[in-house]
Amino acid sequence: MHTALMEPLASRIRPDSLTSFVGQEHLVGAGKPLRVAIARKELFSFILWGPPGCGKTTLARIYATSVGAEFYELSAVDSGKDDIKRVIGARGTLVKQKPRVLFVDEIHRFNKAQQDFLLPFVERGDITLIGATTENPSFEIIAPLLSRCRVFVLNELSEKEMQGIIARTKLKVPKDARAWLIALAQGDARQALTILETAERLYGAITINTLKEAVQSKHLRYDKKGEEHYNTISAFIKSMRASQPDAALYYLARMIDAGEDPKFIARRMVIFASEDVGLAQPTALVVANAVFEAVRSIGYPEARISLAHGAAYLATCKKDRRAYDAIESALEDARALGNLPIPLKLRNAPTKLMKELKYGKGYDMYDTESFLPDKLKKKRYLQ
Repeated sequence: MHTALMEPLASRIRPDSLTSFVGQEHLVGAGKPLRVAIARKELFSFILWGPPGCGKTTLARIYATSVGAEFYELSAVDSGKDDIKRVIGARGTLVKQKPRVLFVDEIHRFNKAQQDFLLPFVERGDITLIGATTENPSFEIIAPLLSRCRVFVLNELSEKEMQGIIARTKLKVPKDARAWLIALAQGDARQALTILETAERLYGAITINTLKEAVQSKHLRYDKKGEEHYNTISAFIKSMRASQPDAALYYLARMIDAGEDPKFIARRMVIFASEDVGLAQPTALVVANAVFEAVRSIGYPEARISLAHGAAYLATCKKDRRAYDAIESALEDARALGNLPIPLKLRNAPTKLMKELKYGKGYDMYDTESFLPDKLKKKRYLQ
């Protein structure tokens, strides 16, 4: 009884079917891929890629239950080959009567050797693999394993969806406190539920003030998938953006000390090099990429030196966001205006008919007239 009472709130209200599942309508709505697969009890391996607290683990459990499979769960953070072996069992002794679903949370944290080890079992159908990741699978999952899995992209939960999840707790949450919590959680249901539970346990009532106290409480330990993870990387990036190397190195040190994935940090530095340094120092991208490669090849503890090198360099670089702003502006027009006709002189003319239609006619590589479509002739993206 005591154990049940101490079960985390997020686990207690976890949906056990799609009927009560909230969000991801593009995957589980009527006629959508995961709902169809579950209804037909189709067994296949897949990767769930999405932000924290959006329902990846819950979807994996619902899928396994619905297809009548045994469900095994591992976290790639603290699991290795031995754990995989225990789940899979000795080759040739697997029970064939009931399928096995192996759910690997944070699968991007498995190294190449661990992923290679999984591959033959997935290939033979000994297990059905479901991986959950917050990182782009194209970069983190080895190609042979990725090619045997479908990838489903999950979205951050909307404000309305978060309200629905909070309502399921049956806790008394005033409107202003609920709005504050939803704004803080930014679509992360697990974080919202953890804060709610802490406020209720410690203070007996939920208000904006008790929620704020709960966020600061030592009862909320550092969680590499939760708020502290994102707060710290945010502080790190903003410190580099403000050209404050001391602050950047401090927040970097906090992440290193907490055991943050060094590739996660380095990847953000690669993005920063183009987004924030950009044209002011084009070689910043070269340095950031070199840091990422160094981190990937050597790992901790020595990787901290390369990370510090990169952070100090990027923080002291001049900043120029023009390239980032330009592509964002161009994307807005591309999405809003669709495929505007490309000027005839810019079109390829490999056939006689195309030449007769004046494709390519009048093209001059040094032309000063805008090559943009007619509707955008006066547009300037790069300021």
